[in-house]
Order: sequence, then C-alpha cells, then structure tokens
Amino acid sequence: MRILYRGPLASCNYDCPYCPFAKRRDSTQQLRDDRAALVRFVDWVRRNPDQHETLSVLFTPWGEGLTRSWYRDAIVQLSCLSHVERVAIQTNLAGRLSWLSEADPSRAALWATYHPGEVSQGRFLGQCRQLDRIGIRYSVGVVGLPEHLDAARQIRAALPATVYLWVNAAEGHNYDAAEEAVWTELDPHFGYSVRAHRSLGHECWAGETVVSVQGDGTVRRCHFIPTAIGNLYDGSYRTQLKARSCVNATCDCHIGYVHLKRLGLHDLFEGGLLERIPTWGAPATVLRSAASGSIPPH
Repeated sequence: MRILYRGPLASCNYDCPYCPFAKRRDSTQQLRDDRAALVRFVDWVRRNPDQHETLSVLFTPWGEGLTRSWYRDAIVQLSCLSHVERVAIQTNLAGRLSWLSEADPSRAALWATYHPGEVSQGRFLGQCRQLDRIGIRYSVGVVGLPEHLDAARQIRAALPATVYLWVNAAEGHNYDAAEEAVWTELDPHFGYSVRAHRSLGHECWAGETVVSVQGDGTVRRCHFIPTAIGNLYDGSYRTQLKARSCVNATCDCHIGYVHLKRLGLHDLFEGGLLERIPTWGAPATVLRSAASGSIPPH
C-alpha cells in the first residue's frame, strides 16, 4: 500500500510567483492541528492495524514540511520501521538536513525542487552534497519556465550523473515542439509532464494500491478525485480498495498520472516511485539512450 499524505499545513518559506501558497503563514492553531494530525498518522503506520504487508508514504504538503520538526521526526521514525518500504517528502531543501543521519537511508528519500528565484545555486548544491554524504536518495526538479532554462542547465551539469533531474511543465505555459525538445534534453521524461493524459475510463492504481489520506484520516482514491472512499482510522476504506477506472477527463500532475496503468510508469519508476527516481538508468545514460532513439515513447 502506497499512501500520499497531506495534512492541514499550507505555509511556505518561499515566494515562488507560480505557487498559490508562496509565503503563506499558518496560524499557531493550524500548526498545532497539523502536528497532531501527523502524529496520529505516524502512530497508525507504526501500529499497522490493517496488517498491510508493506507501507510506503509520500508526504505532499501544500507548503514546506521540513521546516517543521514534526515532519522531520516522522521521516526518521517511519524509516526505522521494518514494514515501511519507503518514506519520502516533497521539499525545497531550504532547511537543515543533518537530522537525516538518524534515518534509515535504505527507506528515506527526498523529492527536491530547485527554485532559482528563491535560493542561490551554490546553496542548493551544498544541500545536495550533504544528502550525498549522508547517503539519502533524492531527485531534483525544476519548473520548466523559459527564465529557468539556464539555471536548469547549470544545475544539471553540477549534479552527480546518478541524480535524476526532472522538469515539470509550467501551468498555463504552451510548449511548441522546439521548446519541448530543449527541455527534453534535460529530462527525457518531460513528455509525460508537458501534456495532459486521457484518464476517463482508464484503470489507475489509485484506489487499489495507492490512496490519498487527509489529516483527519479521510481516504480518497487520489488528490484529484474529491469523493471519499472511507476513513483510515476506522478501517472503512479497506473494503473500497479495488481496481477501477478514472472519473476525470484528464490527469496532468505527476503524482496522479504516474499511477495510470496504461502509461506503465510503475515499471519505469520501480524502486523510486515516491521520490520520482527512474530505475532504468542514471541521467547520463538516459540522455545517451534518448539520442539513440531507445527511450520508451510517452
């Protein structure tokens, strides 16, 4: 079972113009509620009352979680549980990272995003080097805006070849063939992000082996289908876990379409699905394969 967890947290220390949660501040009560919800969730994972063979967790907060101690504690605690296969979080890497030395590096991982307008390249690369020293797996991504291209090329050149650089298509930006090709030179899988995927009537792992969990325990098939299928804490979701087709016309977010069965991305990202790390080659190898025409079509 893979769980995408999102609690009440919606605050962020960055001010990215393309994000609605930029520089948002949560009230003291909102932070208390978020902490309590996360502690409850971690306790549920620890107890594993429904006896899942393995559990994997991706934290997808609206804001930045790693500036909050309870998310750091949660990752350390969950990574040390034998029935937890992976625990990962989406993060901008702004906070300190030394605490990760207490986590199990075989289970903890990070999905990191580089925001050129918010952090210096040197600072961000320094954080990546610390992850390398600690031995934590991570991917690095950028938003594919024209003004980010030079920075993206520089960060790709500076990162180890074993670190996958992904590019998210910018919302509302139209990419012509030439522009798509430029970004695909950096991320061979950019084609999956640049266009919405037909999903209506197509089977998805969401709701079968992948679920979205809210802070109050509400379980949904995914973040993008609001209908609840039960609650985590009373176990009512269990009878609703089954193969089913999507009810949305399209899916255009990686944490959604990666689970569409027809795309086969579980195979592509096997072993690194939550942290967005493909398994079939380091970026340098991938780029050589792209040049030879052997990249799987999207």
